[in-house]
Amino acid sequence: MKTIIVTIMLVMFSVGIHAQNRLETAKKEAAENNELILLNFSGSDWCIPCIKLHKNIIEKEDFKKLQEDHIITYLNADFPRNKKNQLSTEIKNENAKLADQYNPKGIFPYTILLNKDGKVLKTWEGLPAENALAFSNEIRDLQQKQNP
Repeated sequence: MKTIIVTIMLVMFSVGIHAQNRLETAKKEAAENNELILLNFSGSDWCIPCIKLHKNIIEKEDFKKLQEDHIITYLNADFPRNKKNQLSTEIKNENAKLADQYNPKGIFPYTILLNKDGKVLKTWEGLPAENALAFSNEIRDLQQKQNP
């Protein structure tokens, strides 16, 4: 019985540690590489503007180059609805905590540019009006202002 209780406590503790792991990892990476963090809240299988954002901006080369050039660390907090697209319990819990902290109104899509410490620099509610190149250039400009 004692072994079961200890095992349950260890599992709960490890889930709690992992809950903020992606954001903490992104902060560490951003600090090491002098990057910003781009956090995107999406509903990948039900939110039409979210799907368009990923197709028209995030999946484009201009955006991918931001990561390659160490301008941003990209983090997606997805909230799929279809059973076949469900995420692990750990990722669901982490995404819920990220939403509590950065998206309490539950806006989708909602994109946030953070500094390496997690401070909000800019937000985009809904689908950004600009194309991938303009969106990427705006992020580059903001990054240069942070790191003159």
